Amino acid sequence: MFDPNLPQENTLADAAQMRSQLNGLKALIDAILTVTAAQADSTNTLPQGSPANASVNMVGNTLRFTFDIPQGQEGPVGPVGPAGPPFAQAVVDSVTTLNPWESASVGVSFDGSNVRFQFAIPRGNDGSQGPQGGNGSDGNQGPQGIQGPPFAQAVVDSVTTLNPGEPATVQTSFDGSNVRFTFGIPRGNDGSNGNDGAPGEVSQAQLDNAISGTSSNMNSISTLDSGFADADMEALRQKLNEIILNGRR
Repeated sequence: MFDPNLPQENTLADAAQMRSQLNGLKALIDAILTVTAAQADSTNTLPQGSPANASVNMVGNTLRFTFDIPQGQEGPVGPVGPAGPPFAQAVVDSVTTLNPWESASVGVSFDGSNVRFQFAIPRGNDGSQGPQGGNGSDGNQGPQGIQGPPFAQAVVDSVTTLNPGEPATVQTSFDGSNVRFTFGIPRGNDGSNGNDGAPGEVSQAQLDNAISGTSSNMNSISTLDSGFADADMEALRQKLNEIILNGRR
C-alpha cells in the first residue's frame, strides 16, 4: 500500500520499501478510470431567463453530458406584408340577349382591381298567336298573345374566398325567372414572417464549472518532493510527479 510518508527524509534508499511504494502508486493509477470518449446524452430547452446547467457522469470510460439551455429572446415582429390587390367593384361590360332556348352564361375577368362581367341572358318565349279575327268587313286581327316569362332579377347565391394568385370565377344558372350567381374571389397575399430570435448560449465559465469535478482521484496523491542522489531514482521520481500533477483537476 502506498504511504506518502515514505521514504523518510535523510534515510538511505531501501529497495523493498521503494518497490512497495511504487506498487502502491501503480495500484492507485490503475484504479483511475481512463476517459476514452465524451457523449452528449441530451440537450433540453429551458424557459427564457432560466440559468443554463450542465451535468456530467462517468459510465465505463465514457464521459456523459446532459445540457439544459434556456431559449433565446423572441425576435422582433416582422414587417406587415403588402396588401393584396383590392377588389374595388364589379363592372358589367356587356349584356347580350339570347334566344329563349339558349342557356344563360357569364364571362368574367379580373383586371387587378375590378371583377368584370359579360352577361348573356335568354329572352322570354314569344307569346302564342292570338286567334284570327273574323271575316267581318273591318278585317281586324284577334287579341295579342300571352307574354313570355320575365327576367326578374340577378341573385348572388354565394361568394367564396380563393387562395392568392388563383383566377376569379363565376358560375351561373337560370331558374326560369332569375339569373343566379356563385362567385370565387382570390384574397391578397399574406405578409412575410418576422425573423427568429437568437439561440441561447452556455458561457465558458458555466461549462468549466460543470467539467471541473469530473476527475479528482489524483488530488489525494502527494508528490515525491525529496530528490534522490541516484540519477535513475531521481528521473523516476520526476516522472511519477509528472503523472500525479497531470491527473489532478
